[in-house]
Amino acid sequence: MTAAELVRIRAGGIALRVRRRAVWVTGIALGACLALALLALAWGDVTLPLGDVVQALLGGGSPRARLVVLEWRLPRVALALLLGACLAVSGAIFQSLTRNPLGSPDIIGFSTGAYTGALLSIVLTGGGYLLTAAGSLAGGIATAGLVSLLAYRRGLQGFRLIIVGIGVSATLASVNTLLIVRADLDVALRAAVWGAGSLSGSSAEQLVPVALLSLVLLPLAMAGGPVLRQLELGDDAARALGTRAERSRLLLMLLGVALTAIATAAAGPIAFVALVAPQIARRLTRAAGPAIGASAAIGAALLLAADVAAQRLFSPTPLPVGIMTVCLGGAYFVWLLVREARKG
Repeated sequence: MTAAELVRIRAGGIALRVRRRAVWVTGIALGACLALALLALAWGDVTLPLGDVVQALLGGGSPRARLVVLEWRLPRVALALLLGACLAVSGAIFQSLTRNPLGSPDIIGFSTGAYTGALLSIVLTGGGYLLTAAGSLAGGIATAGLVSLLAYRRGLQGFRLIIVGIGVSATLASVNTLLIVRADLDVALRAAVWGAGSLSGSSAEQLVPVALLSLVLLPLAMAGGPVLRQLELGDDAARALGTRAERSRLLLMLLGVALTAIATAAAGPIAFVALVAPQIARRLTRAAGPAIGASAAIGAALLLAADVAAQRLFSPTPLPVGIMTVCLGGAYFVWLLVREARKG
C-alpha cells in the first residue's frame, strides 16, 4: 500500500491512518443516507416540497410541515439509519471473527436468540421497550454462549461456529413459533407483527435510548477495528502483536451481540442487512480487513432505502421493512452460497 492510498487523520493526540478509498466510499454512502433521508421526509401520503422539509428541520416552516417532518417521519428515518448501522457493524464483527462471509448474526443464530429473549419479555410481561431490550440482549448473549460452547473444540473455528449456529437458529425459530401460538391472541398478534421486522410506530421515546446506546457502542466497535484485523491473522500472530486473543474475541462478540440486540428490541428481527452491508463495504473499499466505518454507512443507507421502498412502492398497504430485506437479501444469500460452493 503506497502513501498516496492513505489518509492521516489527527484528533487531539491520536493519529489514525485510513485508506483513501475507504474515506471516499464512506463519504458517498453518507451522501446517499442524506439524500434518502430527505426523500423519506418529503415523500408520502402528505408530500412536501424539499424546501419545506429543510425549513422544518431548521426549526422554521409551517406548523403542518413541522408536524409531518419532525413528529411523524423523522423518528422513523433516524431509527432506520441507526439500526442499519448497528446491524452492519455487528455483521462486520462476526464475519471478521469467523473469517467467513456467512458469519452474520442472523445466519449463526444470534439474531434469532435476541428475538427469543425479546419475545419472552413480550409474552410474559407485556414488555415496554426497556424490558424488551433487556430480554433481547439476554437472549442474544445466551445464544452466543450456547453456540460458542457447542462449537468449541480446541478453539473456535469459523465454519464450525456457522454450522452449529444454523442448527441452534432453527431450533430457536421453532421455540419462537411455539411461544406465539401459546400466547394470548392480542399478545400473539403484536408479537407476530413485531417479529416481521417493522419500523411502524417509531417515536421519539423509542429513538432516544437507541441513539444513546448507538453513540456508545458504534465508536467502541470502530475502535476495535485494528484488533479485528490482528485476529484475522490468527491467534499466534495477534498475541505476537500484543493482543490478548481470547479476551478480545469475547469482548468483540459481546459488542456484536449488543448491537444486534438493540436493533431487534427496537424493530424486531431484520434479516440480511448484517450479512450484505459488510461485504459490499469490503468489495468497494478493497480492504483486507473489516471496513467498520464504511459498513455502518452502507448498512444505514440499505435499511433506509428498504424502508422507503416498503412504504411507498406497496402503498396503501406498506410492507414491514423486514420482509423487504428478506426479499432482497435472500437472492444475495443464494448467490453467496453458490459462490462459496464453487470455491470449495
